[in-house]
Amino acid sequence: MKKLLIILLCLQAFGCKTSQQESQSTERQIFDQIIFYNGYGKTVDEPVDEYVIRLKNSSYVKQLTEDDLNAISDRLNLQVTLHARCDNYDRLGHVALNFVKKGKPYVEKNVVISQEIARFVTPFMNKNKMPNSVDYLYEINNIGRLLNNKELRKTYDFWIQFDLFGTPDAAQKQVEGCEGRGDVYGGSIKLISSSKPYSNKVDKLVHLYSRDKLDNYKHTNVEGETIKFNEFVLDRPLKNARLYVITSNHGANKGGEEYIRREHVVYFDGEEIAKYTPGGESCEEYRVLNTQSNGIYGKKTKKPEDWARWNNWCPGNKIPIRIYDLGDLKTGKHQFKMDVPEAEFKDQKGYIPLTAYIQGEE
Repeated sequence: MKKLLIILLCLQAFGCKTSQQESQSTERQIFDQIIFYNGYGKTVDEPVDEYVIRLKNSSYVKQLTEDDLNAISDRLNLQVTLHARCDNYDRLGHVALNFVKKGKPYVEKNVVISQEIARFVTPFMNKNKMPNSVDYLYEINNIGRLLNNKELRKTYDFWIQFDLFGTPDAAQKQVEGCEGRGDVYGGSIKLISSSKPYSNKVDKLVHLYSRDKLDNYKHTNVEGETIKFNEFVLDRPLKNARLYVITSNHGANKGGEEYIRREHVVYFDGEEIAKYTPGGESCEEYRVLNTQSNGIYGKKTKKPEDWARWNNWCPGNKIPIRIYDLGDLKTGKHQFKMDVPEAEFKDQKGYIPLTAYIQGEE
C-alpha cells in the first residue's frame, strides 16, 4: 500500500513514469489495405493513399516520416497483414527497407540501397471463406537500430517497400465474385515498437544481396554449381557483426527445387560458419488459412514426418530470417559465400531468391 502511495505521489507531482508505462508499445500504420493487382498486367491507375507510390501492380513504397522514426526504438516488430481478394494460389511477398538520398524524390537513381528485410508465402485463400486474412509478425530489432542512427538519418530518407506478385487467372474461374477482376490481395504493414528509451549504438548495414536469384544454370558465380559469393571491403572495423540470411527454394515443375529439401552451406572469409536445410516442419497449423482446395494440403491431415520429407516452406507462413554471429570484423577485404551443392534445377527451372546483409557497430 505504501509503495502504491509513493508511485501515485510521484505521478501527480513530477509526471514520473512507471516501468509498465515505459514498456508500452507504439504502433505506426505504414500501409493500410493497399491493393495489389495482376502482376502480369499493365500498371493500373487506381488511386492510392496519400504519400503512397505505386511502382507497379505488385510493388508500393512509402517514406517513413519523422514521427514514424521517432516512435521507433531498438525493440521493433514488423506486422504484415494480407486480405484475400482474387488470387487463390500461394505467392511470394517481400518487405524491403530502401535508403534514398536525403530530400530527393523516389526515383531509381536516388535509391542507394534496397534491402529485403522480410519474406512470406501467401496461403491458398478463397476470399469468400473464413479466415480471409493472415498476419505475419517479425522481430526486427536490428532494423530499429538502423532507423535510429543519427548519421544515417542525416544522409538518407527511409522508404518501406511492399511487394506481392500475384495473378487472378485461376480465381477468375474458381472463386465466386472474381470473374473479370484484376485485384489479387489487399495488404497492410504496421511497425510496432516499445516506447522505452534506449541508448542507441551506431549500427552500420553492409548490403550483400537482396532477392538476387541463385541457381546453377544462369545466376551463379561458378558454372554448373549453385554458388554465389560477394567480396567487399570495410573501411572501418565492425564490432559485434551479425549476418542476416533469407532464402527460399522455388520451382514447381515435376522434380523441381520447391519439393526437394537441399542443404545450404554458408561461408564467411573462406570458413564454413553454418549449414541448414529449409523446411522439415509440419504445415498443419496453417491448414486453417488455406481455404482454397489445393494439392499441397489435400483433404487429410499429414503427419510431421510426411511434411518433413519434402516441404521447404508452408503456404501461409513467413520465411525464416537466419542470423549468424560474426564477431568483430577488421578493416579490409571480406567474403560471403552461399553454396547449395546438391541443387539440380531440373529442366533449368526454378531459383533461390538470396538475401544477405551484415550489420554491426562502428
